[in-house]
Amino acid sequence: MAAVSDCFTVGSTVACTTCFHKNIEGEVLAFDPETKMLILKCHSKDSSKLSDVYIVNLSLCSDVQVKKESNTISEPKQSLDLQRLSRRVRNAIEQKKILVSALQSGVSPDGQKLYMAISKTISNQVNWSGPNIVVFNDVTITPPYKLENVTGSPESRQLAYVKKIVDKFIKDQAAVGTAASTPASSVASTTTVSTVSAN
Repeated sequence: MAAVSDCFTVGSTVACTTCFHKNIEGEVLAFDPETKMLILKCHSKDSSKLSDVYIVNLSLCSDVQVKKESNTISEPKQSLDLQRLSRRVRNAIEQKKILVSALQSGVSPDGQKLYMAISKTISNQVNWSGPNIVVFNDVTITPPYKLENVTGSPESRQLAYVKKIVDKFIKDQAAVGTAASTPASSVASTTTVSTVSAN
């Protein structure tokens, strides 16, 4: 395990070997000495116009070398909001746990897709109750997750809102199914690829 430098200058070129024996070399975008987290921008293997960004825990790396020091003095970068990152990690883990419990309850792929679609619109108000999706603790969607399976208080505005989301989801899924079943020979294929430069 190589000794980790107290500081890496933004713009310097650093190379290291991860604990998975992967060699990474790139330009330093940020470094947090307290957590030994280093953010490197590396040339993309897929495109000359794009860059790959790696977040590396130097405590778990070996052979850390500064290949080229940066001579330019850059403006100080904003520090990482570690509390916000931790909160995002906790939320992601909670969502995965919820999804695992739903899978154990035998939820169909359609139910999983609907849950994810609702979560994108109403992030913190969607839960599983066995195979049922519960929204706002007031609206319940039971298998097979169709519009007629959405129940709640009839005068509730939340019920009408959730029904709109479910209706849109069903129409989008039908459109995807129709597009997938159309023979390729009858569809004129034009693809536009745009690349975003990370420079």
